Amino acid sequence: MTHTQDFRTIHTTAVSGFDDALLEQVRARFHHVDHCPYTGPRVFFENAGGSLTLKAVVARMAEVAALPDNDHRDNEASRAISAMIDDGRQAMGCLLGVEDGVVFGGETGTECLFRVIRAAATAAPPGGSMVACELEHPATFDATALWAKRTDRQRLTVPFDPHTGRVTAEEYARVIQPDTRVATILHTSPVTGMTQDVAAIAAAIRSIAPDCYIIVDGIQHAPHGALSVSAYGVDAYAVSLYKVFCPFNDGYAWLSPRLSVVDHDRLAGKPDDAWELGSRDPAAWAGASEMVAYLEWLGGNFTTVKGRRERLLAAGQAMHDQEAALMQRLIHGGDGVAGLKELPGVTLIGEVDSPWREGAVSFCVEGRDALDIVAELGERGIRVHARKDDAYSGNILRPLGLPSVTRVSLAHYNTPEEVDACLSALTEVVTGR
Repeated sequence: MTHTQDFRTIHTTAVSGFDDALLEQVRARFHHVDHCPYTGPRVFFENAGGSLTLKAVVARMAEVAALPDNDHRDNEASRAISAMIDDGRQAMGCLLGVEDGVVFGGETGTECLFRVIRAAATAAPPGGSMVACELEHPATFDATALWAKRTDRQRLTVPFDPHTGRVTAEEYARVIQPDTRVATILHTSPVTGMTQDVAAIAAAIRSIAPDCYIIVDGIQHAPHGALSVSAYGVDAYAVSLYKVFCPFNDGYAWLSPRLSVVDHDRLAGKPDDAWELGSRDPAAWAGASEMVAYLEWLGGNFTTVKGRRERLLAAGQAMHDQEAALMQRLIHGGDGVAGLKELPGVTLIGEVDSPWREGAVSFCVEGRDALDIVAELGERGIRVHARKDDAYSGNILRPLGLPSVTRVSLAHYNTPEEVDACLSALTEVVTGR
């Protein structure tokens, strides 16, 4: 079985959904699942800003961080560290679903994307255009603008549909030109909560500009479903593991064989496909391995297949299904609790029952500032976040005609009871009772 095989081909032995016993086991593996050390008991619905952290990851990273040795030395500690880095790189490749190219670690996911976009822009033939979508995070939206200007290229933008909160391959095809050199795609929006059909968009780009470098921001999508990057037909894919159950540390990116060897910053004596400058933190790679091991364990609850990649695919599908059920409850309510769509003055971003919604829902409340909504929910023990017209979200909110939105973002370890607590608190906030 290859890494690009579709999950449906191995799903015959899987069972959908988390039962209470499994959910209890899942939650026991995370730090601060229902309690903040600063504010006390709380429901954590700010997962898009950074997920809860696995206990095993923290423990393993602390263990490795205490080691004084570096790799590539002639001693057993060094060889052990080299093995940890190799294991982490292989684990990340398996998680991403890639079998060639290069996986490297950088400062952050945003930094990785800026570096890759710079390299693609400077390596591509002169002239032509660079394309980004107005739905994108500044990690790609601003980087394409910057490097289009520095390479004297036309910068084109693809508008997204404010009604659906997403963008389609057809909308990309209307903007891409035969001489488009670099194009970027956002897999899932941390503002609208909508995912894009990356493979379809990439195919549309290639049909018009076959040699275009296609770079994907997968940071928001990574914790919410299976990844099969080799199947997308792109040249780069970036993630940040602080959103995938690890502490704040490095970002990671995969590069296709052709993009990995373009001219880029590297030490002169290193191979053409070397992207890491200086020694990376071995503790971060060890943490990545622990995170992947957790997902492999989780997937083992949903399939009898033994392979790591197959279990990662099963975990991705299970997380998606669990979150979809929680999102359905959040929007539609249940057990006598009104859902978001029923609350007075509340307007959801995107279609109510969109099949593309993933892990987050944003909304506005008529006559209310989202910052006030977030603060009042926080007083009731519900941690959410406001996205506003600033450097991070302005390019998305302006087409929506909104100064700010409240975002509720969840993960597979959240519970129906937490959803109900959030809805009850929000009902008090918007109705005053």
